[in-house]
Amino acid sequence: MKPAPSRLAPIFVPRIWGARDLAPLFDKLPSSAEPIGEVWLTGEQCKFASGPFAGRAVGEAWPNLTAEWTGTALQGMPRIPLLVKFIFPEQKLSVQVHPDDEYARLHEDEGGAGKTEMWYAVTAREGAELLLGLEPGVTRENFEAAIAEGTAERHLKALPVHARDVFFVPAGTAHTIGPGMVLCEVQQHSDVTYRVFDYNRVQADGTSRPLHIRQALEVLCFGEQNGGKIDSVKIRRGDLTKSYLAACRYFAAEHWEFSRPIAAATSPERFELLILLSGQGQFQWASESAPYDKAQAWFLPAALGAYKVVPQTATTLLRATVPNLQQFARELAASGVDEAARALLVRG
Repeated sequence: MKPAPSRLAPIFVPRIWGARDLAPLFDKLPSSAEPIGEVWLTGEQCKFASGPFAGRAVGEAWPNLTAEWTGTALQGMPRIPLLVKFIFPEQKLSVQVHPDDEYARLHEDEGGAGKTEMWYAVTAREGAELLLGLEPGVTRENFEAAIAEGTAERHLKALPVHARDVFFVPAGTAHTIGPGMVLCEVQQHSDVTYRVFDYNRVQADGTSRPLHIRQALEVLCFGEQNGGKIDSVKIRRGDLTKSYLAACRYFAAEHWEFSRPIAAATSPERFELLILLSGQGQFQWASESAPYDKAQAWFLPAALGAYKVVPQTATTLLRATVPNLQQFARELAASGVDEAARALLVRG
């Protein structure tokens, strides 16, 4: 199969805390009868909507992809390593935490994958906020007591959210997301969540969603917190304004903004994901092209090489990869990013 950019079809996932209006990303869709909380862009059930694998699910196709598609550094991984979603909260998510790889390997049927993630705020209404990380001095004992009292969220740090804010959420970090925002989440490919409090909500059938207090207390990070808001680093390169958002061993993410054609190239070591946030235009490669639109996710094979993005209207997108962190740090240094800023962007 000749490597070519391939669009992935989204899956709309109902959540009790979700929204019925998915503007501004999916504003052409009719309002949903049930609230949609997440739109999965690279899940295993998402299908290739274009390219040589059109019609096949990502989970079906991935094990058979050659290194030309996955990249030489990612060949042989059991599943696509990046899960990207849009999140549409209109109520608070549960107070929750995710395990690291070792805990997931021992206790979950998820192929050993924990869940470290980052959030990029696509939009945010005035007053939007999220809770991320424990306040100083919180111990397992007093947090467990707060869970029993239904006051767990009081022990989390409240952070205001504005459009283009970036948040890093390593495994073991307690968090919840409030209403009034649209997030793009880039994460390890895992869906393991341990809830400690769900605001006493009931589902349509009258039951409560399960809590996972024992597991949560076993994986929660007490003491110094490593998650939080990240100050992105913006660099102008010709017609492209690039912002480095965050990087760790599981993912690296950048924000691109441009209104004129830009040239780029994939690395033979790793595939790329391009998530369109706004704009319309074309991808061009070799002697071929394909149109793009907002809210689309595109899989760019590692062996694609040189390509162009030619906007018809001003375009913004997120680029996500599984990085070589040393190489990524060298790229930052070569771009003039000082050591202090690199330390904030690149998480071990």
